[in-house]
Amino acid sequence: MLKALLVDDEVPARSELRFLLGEAGGVEVVGEAGSANEALQLIRAIAYDVVFLDVNMPGLSGIELAETLTALDHPPAIVFVTAHSEHAVDAFEVAAADYLVKPVDTRRLRMAIDRIAPASQAPTRIERIPVEKAGKKLLLQVADIFHIMAKDDYSYIFTDGERYLSTLSLADLENKLSSQGFFRVHRRYLVNLAQVREVAPMYGGTMELTLKDSASTQVPVSRRRAPALKRALGL
Repeated sequence: MLKALLVDDEVPARSELRFLLGEAGGVEVVGEAGSANEALQLIRAIAYDVVFLDVNMPGLSGIELAETLTALDHPPAIVFVTAHSEHAVDAFEVAAADYLVKPVDTRRLRMAIDRIAPASQAPTRIERIPVEKAGKKLLLQVADIFHIMAKDDYSYIFTDGERYLSTLSLADLENKLSSQGFFRVHRRYLVNLAQVREVAPMYGGTMELTLKDSASTQVPVSRRRAPALKRALGL
């Protein structure tokens, strides 16, 4: 069972979500908070597996709380549950596991839980990723991957000079590879930190990575992901 914290400034919304989680199964709600500041106090006291989080709240917003949680050694998974679909881009820039728009149905909630559950367990080391190239299915060595780019519900995987299609989403690949030095630097990009040659600060708090491949590929880092990346690289 995943240990969950519900964060929403509206009590009826928390009650409804608690009911839906009971219907979906696999989650034990062990805490509720009516604000981001209250949630921070609870998270520092208890190791939650997942936080179901509203975006618009008085004081610290849900996005700002999620940014704060990235500084923790073992941050909980974040699932945004909100009536506002326009914040989805910001949510995934803080590495949210999922983004649910109210009213939420049990089936969609179950999908979010299934996405989180494998990440909450001890990671299994993946040595090869199935990909497609010129109509053929190949098994690509993880160590050969420089970076991965989201392509709709699929992904493009880049090695030195080659591009492959993966039917896995960027979020799925992040779950599989984060324990092996891959880092979500942008809502569209996942990078193998072992293949980073240069880090350059850019305008507005963003950054740009130059990779070690023969093309010296440059990958953008979003402003929201830059602080966590610096910590990951020891900068």
